Amino acid sequence: MKMPARMPALQECLVAVVFFFSAASAHADLPPPVAQALAQAGIPDTHVAAVVHDLDAAEPLLLHGGARSLNPASVMKLVTTLAVLDSFGPAHTFKTRVLLDGTLKDGILDGRLILQGGGDPALTPERFWLLLREIRARGVREIRGEVVLDGSFYRLGPIDPAAFDQAPLRPYNAPPAALLANFNTVSLMLASDGTTVSARFDPPLEAPSLSNQLVPGDGACQALREQMLLEPGKLTVNGRYPLSCGDQAIALNLLPPEATTAAWFKQIWGELGGKLSGNLSAGVMAGEVRNSVPPTARLLLEFDSPPVAQLVRDTNKFSNNVMTKMLLLNLGAARYGAPATWDKGVRALRAWLAEHDLECGKLVLENGAGLSRIERISAASLARLLRWATRQPAWFEFAASLPAVGLEGTQKHRLNGSAAQGQAWLKSGSLNGVRNLAGYARTPDGHRRVVVFLINHANAEAGGPAQDALVEWATDTLDDHRGEASSEAPKSIGKAAN
Repeated sequence: MKMPARMPALQECLVAVVFFFSAASAHADLPPPVAQALAQAGIPDTHVAAVVHDLDAAEPLLLHGGARSLNPASVMKLVTTLAVLDSFGPAHTFKTRVLLDGTLKDGILDGRLILQGGGDPALTPERFWLLLREIRARGVREIRGEVVLDGSFYRLGPIDPAAFDQAPLRPYNAPPAALLANFNTVSLMLASDGTTVSARFDPPLEAPSLSNQLVPGDGACQALREQMLLEPGKLTVNGRYPLSCGDQAIALNLLPPEATTAAWFKQIWGELGGKLSGNLSAGVMAGEVRNSVPPTARLLLEFDSPPVAQLVRDTNKFSNNVMTKMLLLNLGAARYGAPATWDKGVRALRAWLAEHDLECGKLVLENGAGLSRIERISAASLARLLRWATRQPAWFEFAASLPAVGLEGTQKHRLNGSAAQGQAWLKSGSLNGVRNLAGYARTPDGHRRVVVFLINHANAEAGGPAQDALVEWATDTLDDHRGEASSEAPKSIGKAAN
C-alpha cells in the first residue's frame, strides 16, 4: 500500500532531522535514572541514542542523539518485518510445491519426487510431517527413483556459518535456503542415568559421526556447546555432564541446508510408513541451478506456510535470524522476480522505505536481520518508522508481533514484577558492544508511546539497567508537555488498543 507523497523522500528526511534537532534543545536531557545507570555502567551518553514519542504529540518527549548512525543488531528486524507485513499483507503464505516426474501405480512411484522450496521460513518438523503426510494421503507409499530437494528459488552462493563470530554450531548462524527444514537445525539429545551419559542426533545422521566422551558429574548445569569440537566428519562432545542438566535437546546448526532437509525427510518419511529405495539429491549445486523440474513433471500439491502475520510474530517474539533473512529474500523475489538474491532483498527493502518516505541517509543494510557488524540506522529513523506503522492497517498485527515486557519471548525476564510489566512491547537487539531496544509503551492514562534506545559501546552489556529505567520512565511518566496532537497521529489511533 503506497502512501500519497507529501514531499520528496530526501526533503522529508531533512525536515525530520531538522525537527529532531530543534526539539533537542527542550528534550535532550536523559531522565535522571537513565543517566545515572549509564554513568554506573561506564557508558558515555555520546554512545547512546534515545527517543520517546507520544503518539498523540507533535514533538518527542525525549530526544537524545537521535541522528546518530548506530548498529541496531536485531532491532533491524522491525524494519524488515514491517516491510514484509505491509507489502504481502497478513494473510499471505509462501508455498512449497510437490511434483511427480514418473509413473505412480499402486502406491509406488517409479521416477522422481520433487520438493520445490518457495521460501517457507517455518517448515518445522511438525509442519514437515504434515507436508509428507499429504504426499502419503495422495497415494505415494514407496519412491523407487529419486527425491529432489529443489532450492533454486534462492541463489545465494556459498555461506560460511562461522564467518560472523566463529560459532558455526549456533542456530542464529543458520544459513537461509528456499527449502529449509527446522531452521536448519538438528538436535543433540543428551541424558544420563548417573553412571553413563547417552548422546544421539535427532534426526539420525549419516554424517558427521558423533563421538561421545561425556562423563556424569556434579555441580550446576553449564553451557555444553563449549564442550563440542566439530572436525571434518565428526562432532566430539567431551567433559563433565552435571546430573542437574537432566535430559537436554541442544539445537545445532550442523549441516548445509540440503543435508539437514534430507535428514528430516528420511526420518519423517519413515515414521509415516513411507519407503525410499532411491536417492536424495539437491536441486542447487554450488550455486548453479540444476534442471530439477522437467516439463514432464506434474503438480501433486502445494503446501502453504503459516500466514505472514504469524511468521512475523514468531520472528520478532523470538528474534529468529534465519526467518528474517528468508522474509527479506522473499520480499526481493516478489518485487524483482526469482531467484531471490541478497541484492534484490536489500533493494526491495530500500524501495519500500522510499515509497513511504521513511528512508534516511543513515541506513546501512546487509541482511535485514541485524546479525551484522555493518548495518546501521538512527534512533530518529526507527521512531519515524514506528510512528508510521501505527497509522497502517497492518499495525495491530505488527504491534502484536513484539514480545510483551516481562511476559513472553525475548522480553520474558525483563522488569518482572515492576509496573512496566505487560505495559511495553519491545524488540531488543544484542551483539558484542551493542544493546538496543525499540517498540511501544503504554502509560497509566492510556497514552501510547514509541520507545527507542540504542547503545553502541564496549560496556554495552552493562546497559540493561539504563534501558530498564527508560522503559519504566516511558510507561510511568505522565508528561505535561505533549504539545498539540499531531495530524499524523490522531488520538483515535494513538489510543486504539491495549
